[in-house]
Amino acid sequence: MKHERLLHALSFDVEEYFQVANLRETFDRADWDRVPSRLAVGMDAILGALEAHGARATFFFLGWIAERHPDLVRRCLAAGHEVASHGYEHSFLQDIGSKAALALDLARTEDALMAAGAPRPLGFRASTFTLTRDTWWAFDVLAERGYRYDSSVHPVRHPVYGVPDFDPGISSVRTASGDVVEFPVSTYPFLGRNLPVGGGGYFRLLPVRITRAALNSLEKRGRPAAFYLHPWEFDPAQPRHSAAWHKRFRHYLNLERTLPRLEYLLTHFRFGTMLEVLDAQGAPASPRSASTKVAT
Repeated sequence: MKHERLLHALSFDVEEYFQVANLRETFDRADWDRVPSRLAVGMDAILGALEAHGARATFFFLGWIAERHPDLVRRCLAAGHEVASHGYEHSFLQDIGSKAALALDLARTEDALMAAGAPRPLGFRASTFTLTRDTWWAFDVLAERGYRYDSSVHPVRHPVYGVPDFDPGISSVRTASGDVVEFPVSTYPFLGRNLPVGGGGYFRLLPVRITRAALNSLEKRGRPAAFYLHPWEFDPAQPRHSAAWHKRFRHYLNLERTLPRLEYLLTHFRFGTMLEVLDAQGAPASPRSASTKVAT
């Protein structure tokens, strides 16, 4: 039976399998348009599961994807889901490098999403959670462009990303242009550290009952989870490509289990969009709203 006490946020980073960080060295950016798309495989599975369980989700689209697959943007909107920004072409924030360059990247993505029929996005998630202390300037750009929330700060220790001392719940980041709500992917406190339980490769690695137990615990604390996955994780028949063994392990592990595990969670929890959960939690309505809880 589904829990009725709390609504959790479910999201999907919409990108092709050949655009992910683990395969960056395998696929040159110039070759992307020559690689056959498999995006519809995962999107069909996701949208079907959400419809079957009466759940909604946020889809963080790459602008590159929205330009080439506007039909997928429209399908998400028609089903009542939120469409948000994942940046234009999955560039790390440290590679984008500056406020001006990020503003251009966001504008290009916004144009692509709106051309496909979506409203101007209110949410953003950086590629591979690369909003860190070194790229904190990104919040200034998000506030200036009117984004209500971000979901790019991961409060864990990781060699590529992470801000381990950041508030793991919903908070606000103050900028000169106003506050931006931060809704991090979920973690669970254990022995003084935040363990990642909010999806991705960890969801495929750990037994699903561990994820269920973590979400139950968060729910008992009154904290809504932010859970995320990718369409390529629902495509076990995708081509296998060469890469370092640990990158292949992270990318291809248990792909055949992603859909049944998601359906298991959809059976036991209530899921909605990031915006729906923020509204339910009383989060500020715009970047310029005052906030009593500020993470700096």
